[in-house]
Amino acid sequence: MKKLFLLFIIAAITQITYAQSDAERTKYFPKNHEKISVIPPKTKLWVFVMAGQSNMAGRGQVEPNDTITNSRILTINKQGDLIYAKEPLHFYEPTRTGLDCGLSFANNLLKNIPHDVSILLIPTAVGGSAIGQWLGDSTYRDVKLLTNFKEKVAIGMKYGIVRGILWHQGESDASPKRIAVHEENLKSLFGTFRKTVGNSKLPIILGELGSYSKTNAEWQQINQQLRTYVLSDKNSTIIQTQDLKHKGDDIHFDAAGQRTIGERFALAFIQKFYK
Repeated sequence: MKKLFLLFIIAAITQITYAQSDAERTKYFPKNHEKISVIPPKTKLWVFVMAGQSNMAGRGQVEPNDTITNSRILTINKQGDLIYAKEPLHFYEPTRTGLDCGLSFANNLLKNIPHDVSILLIPTAVGGSAIGQWLGDSTYRDVKLLTNFKEKVAIGMKYGIVRGILWHQGESDASPKRIAVHEENLKSLFGTFRKTVGNSKLPIILGELGSYSKTNAEWQQINQQLRTYVLSDKNSTIIQTQDLKHKGDDIHFDAAGQRTIGERFALAFIQKFYK
């Protein structure tokens, strides 16, 4: 009886701790979103697709400034409606999601592109998803990965012109067997992405894994695969992340890291793909 009571107390404490943690995580999440009433002309709406796993989906702490809208930065909600962008952008994992790099990317990109151009960010990343699951169109955390990507890209193409894909993934593939085939898998998946968009030269910007993992040797082997890949694909490039910090879990970039990743994605696009 005492043991049962003790287990009950432990469970109650765990539930309270989780509730407090979740309340802190969502403290500054926006309470509402505004749908777009006047959609920009299709040629003036640049679409960027965010794909990969949790470090693209975002696990950083959202702050009030991350929910300030810009009339030139749009995204979609769960129903596929166009809305003004606020962090967090991803909605597939409501109990996990946090700040991603999207709004930082868009805000920095706006500084370098024509003033009459707007940006549409399309979130498709799902935490924990391996590249093989994307290739196999597996259902992971209730999302059919490749099908969802295609459906969301179709929304983007309805309203604007897809100008690039931001990709951050590899933590789930950081094992000897998966590392060996990662570069080939990238070629196959990115070929599918470009076929979906209908542009064989579509820019794809990859982000390195961090340097803070407890299995860092494997993570760095994934990074080497990413670097090798971009050498063979002139329509891709990579940003480095080795100086960025984690949020305390040895897995996910903190909020400052996510904002820096957004800046680096924007700079990489401007330097290599914007003319």
